[in-house]
Amino acid sequence: MTDRAVLSIDFELFTQTPAYRSASGTTDRDGVGLDGGRFFRDTLATYDATSTAFVVSEVAESYPDAVQALADDGLEIASHTHTHQLLSDLDSDGRRAELTQSKDVLERVTDERVSGFRAPAFDITDDHFDLLADTGYTYDSSVVSSRSIPGWYGGEYDIHEPAPATAVHPGAPDSITEFPASVMPGVQLPLTGTWLRFFGPRYTILGMKLLARRGITPMLYVHPWELVDLPAVDGVPTRVYVRTGDWMRRAIERILQQDFEFTTVRAVLADGETAASRLHRGETP
Repeated sequence: MTDRAVLSIDFELFTQTPAYRSASGTTDRDGVGLDGGRFFRDTLATYDATSTAFVVSEVAESYPDAVQALADDGLEIASHTHTHQLLSDLDSDGRRAELTQSKDVLERVTDERVSGFRAPAFDITDDHFDLLADTGYTYDSSVVSSRSIPGWYGGEYDIHEPAPATAVHPGAPDSITEFPASVMPGVQLPLTGTWLRFFGPRYTILGMKLLARRGITPMLYVHPWELVDLPAVDGVPTRVYVRTGDWMRRAIERILQQDFEFTTVRAVLADGETAASRLHRGETP
């Protein structure tokens, strides 16, 4: 049986990224990243693959056709908040509003149930899972069990496949499952996002294969703005521009050419067959 992987996309525009919002300059280009979303959707279809799109619902309000097209092509639509603000910058009521409004907008635009969530920059707070349960979500993908990366994230967790949210926070509700973003075994650095652009697709593909040998479904992520040529904006860090555009589009195609079944988070969780469950039965992963 072919191993599965999730190549998810955090569907935010370039102007919604923290790097752009904190920059001194601006761009007059609208919708930077939408073309990347179209490329991603079309390329999935070329390789008979699908995905989960964690969508910032402000994008769905401004460009509903772009988000509806993802759903029409069979991608699972999940939430990436309403405005893509860091959750730790908000109070509890503000975080609840981001979760509630995003879910409401995305379900109205796509007429499909939204059950998944990913926090911007994997930034979660102590009330994260309680808020998810209260607002109707059933799974989260806001954890990266990487080594500590100063100025980024990491060092807090040690889960590498879907697990009850109690594995992240002991007081989390039983109704929430955590599906962490994947890291390279041993090295413990993320496999995708900026790390794909830094280290190249061979690094990511090797990590996927090592995880699959352990019976773990890789969880990868990219952004639509990484797939387009970005406007030069004063104050945006150079790292944001590294290997975006054509290089990244070719990297995505190379990943999708691998011998994996690329599917949705919902499909993986519905199957529920993780390495941990096999080990519990005494089977070798």
